[in-house]
Formats: sequence, structure tokens, C-alpha cells
Amino acid sequence: MSTEAAAPTAVRKAVVLTHTQPDQTAAALRAAVAAASRVSCTLLADPEELEKHQGAPGIEVREEPTEQVDLCLVLGGDGTILQALRAYAWSGVPVFGINFGTIGFLAAAERDQLESGLERAFSGDFDVMTLPGLSAEVEAEMPIALNDVSFIRRPHGRVAELSYRLGGQEVGHVRCDGLVAATPAGSTGYNLANQGPILAWGVKGYVVSFIAPHTLTARALVVAPDDVLHVLNGVGRDPVDVVLDGALVGELASGEELEVRFREAASRLAQLPGSNFYRRIREKFGHLAH
Repeated sequence: MSTEAAAPTAVRKAVVLTHTQPDQTAAALRAAVAAASRVSCTLLADPEELEKHQGAPGIEVREEPTEQVDLCLVLGGDGTILQALRAYAWSGVPVFGINFGTIGFLAAAERDQLESGLERAFSGDFDVMTLPGLSAEVEAEMPIALNDVSFIRRPHGRVAELSYRLGGQEVGHVRCDGLVAATPAGSTGYNLANQGPILAWGVKGYVVSFIAPHTLTARALVVAPDDVLHVLNGVGRDPVDVVLDGALVGELASGEELEVRFREAASRLAQLPGSNFYRRIREKFGHLAH
């Protein structure tokens, strides 16, 4: 993540996105409508979002996905925030998340801070941090990941045999359940579960780790931002799924190779002033050592 940038002075038009359990955010959505109305902010939602809530008084339908907005408000967890960050990559629109999920590592506010969070969101009282991403050579509407690009063997399939190259050199070749390339923001997700290192926000680069490697010598590797990653699925092996931020976007067939590149300033994340990465680590995951 780069240096904090200035937030909009006023939010006049915002789009709202909620997670997959609409009953858990119904009251919060009504509060968002009221908060937006108090500052004369037009609140929009995509048709699918409104259908999920069986209509929402006070929210206008956004017919065109390209319609310009000042803010994307997310009432959900990290998965929904990532969905928004991908949807608004390179648009300049900041994503302000209020956590209605489990961890909420990317959220600006918690659900018990709903009223103050909404007030800050619609008044533009927040900082904006630019997030790097990872682009993948896949046919997807938005072939960018803000958390991680994962190569995962399919359920009941054979163990995968994956290798990867950096700078033209093969660095890893392992029988495993998969491989993950993670951004600093994503290093606390799937990569952390693989015993990979946590990259502090602001680190320029990404980390590559294997999922359940069938060896005692496999190690995660922190990669420089300009080094291009090539992942190869072994000849004669089953296809593996290619997943961007938890969304299945394709497959890597036997003998095929896929390129992944680090991208600066892919999306914009809203955070409250004074937010600190290391405090967030402690609050969400506890002490790193005792």
C-alpha cells in the first residue's frame, strides 16, 4: 500500500454492496439510507443487490455499471470488500467497508461502530490507501486479485505437481495441493495458512507459497515487484483451478503455464485516520509471539 491519499471532500453519490446473508445487514442498510439522506448523498445499488434485499426504499437502482460514483460502501466481511475492490480497480473509487463478517481485516469500521462509520463514510472523513494487486493471464471481467491468485487441485483429484519460475529460473517444483501468490494485503489470508510470511502494508512485492507441499523443504518466497511469476502445471497431471480472491476464474491444464504480475495502485481502500497495520494485526490475530 502506498502513502495515504486525500479522500473526497464530499460524497454525493455512493453505491452500496452487502454480503450474501441479507437478513444480517437489513437494519444496517436502513441506517445507511438514513445517513446518506442526512447529507444529501444519493445511494445506489445494482439490480442484483436490490433483488437480494427484495427492494430497499431510499436506494436507487444503478442501471449502468459504468455510472460514476464517489464511494463504494460495503456492509460485509473481507470477501465482500475484496469483491468491491476488484470491481472498482483502476476506477479511482474508494471502498469503505463496515465489518459484518468474521475477521474484517480490510474493514474501516466494525458493526458496533455503524452509525459513526456511516457518518464518516458519507462525509468523506477517511484516508485512502492505494492497494497493489496481482494480474493474471485469464479470461475474466476483471483479471486482477487484491488478495491472492491461487492454483488449487480439485476435490477428489490427484495431487498436483506445480512449479514456478522467476527471472527465467525455476525456483520451486513440488507435489502439493496448490500454490498461492499473495499481495501484502492478502498475506494474512491463504498465504498465512500456508505458514507464509506476513507482509506489512507498504511492502512492495508479493509472496509465493505452496499449499500442503509433499516435502519438508518447500519454503515461501518473498518476490520483488518487477519479477514476473510463471506457474506451470506438470505434464500428465490433472487440471488445477485458478482462483482470484476466492472466485473461480478458470483452470490451468496439464502442461500449461500462466503468468502473474505485480501491479501498483490497483485499487483504493478507505480507512479511518490513525489506522495502523500493526495494531490491526494484534487486534485481529493476537500477539505474534508470547
